[in-house]
Amino acid sequence: MMLDRHNVAVVIPALNERLRIREVVQDALNYADMVIVIDDGSDDGTGDLVKDQAITLIRHPQRMGKGQSLRDGFKQALAMGALAVTTMDGDGQHLAKDIPRLIEAANAHPGDVIIGARMKKRASQPWYRRLGNDFGDWGISWGCGYGVVDTQSGQRLYPRNVMALEGVAGEGFVFEAQLLISAAREAGAGIVCVPIEARYASPDAAEAFRKSHFRLFRDLYNITSHVVAQVLSYGHVVREYRNVRRNPARIFKS
Repeated sequence: MMLDRHNVAVVIPALNERLRIREVVQDALNYADMVIVIDDGSDDGTGDLVKDQAITLIRHPQRMGKGQSLRDGFKQALAMGALAVTTMDGDGQHLAKDIPRLIEAANAHPGDVIIGARMKKRASQPWYRRLGNDFGDWGISWGCGYGVVDTQSGQRLYPRNVMALEGVAGEGFVFEAQLLISAAREAGAGIVCVPIEARYASPDAAEAFRKSHFRLFRDLYNITSHVVAQVLSYGHVVREYRNVRRNPARIFKS
């Protein structure tokens, strides 16, 4: 069955996103019938700002982490009969208008994970985010066994067999890294990257955005140590690296 706005759910994990969450949700509703927001123990009224919208709102009584928020969102989407989910951060960095392009790529590559890769206007990305992304791409590609671009992007499309994977380890950015590796290793899924534009907080930005939850040294260490353990567990480290070199990232251009 082809994917469309009726059978693809949008999952939005949200922690203290008062600044932009209502805008994010309203934009998502323009492109999807099912929108699921997980309020991860916010103390700024995030959930209250969207509870009147035509969405499914899940509230965590205390902070449980982005990994658990995504797990709960996937579980809800499966229960609602979604054939796939697209994920978006609640800070307004991602544009809902890119959702149809992710769906288009998914229909062209059934069963694959689609990443909204922040390849457009990349110079506007803070330097520490670029550094983290480049390093993450190198390691996570090794873990997947093929090249991947922008492994840290939170705007992705997961097919049903990937969002239904059990026992995906990790929290926060580690969970999202492991989910890509598990998709490749356990579900046999490929990864296709769709170039998108993202928005960031900066002194001269026309719009206001909250400070990123990504912490360069802490999160890079957590991701790196986790991915290295994964790569070592597969054995044949040199062979796996050669596989990545032979299988560069796939870029979808509509």
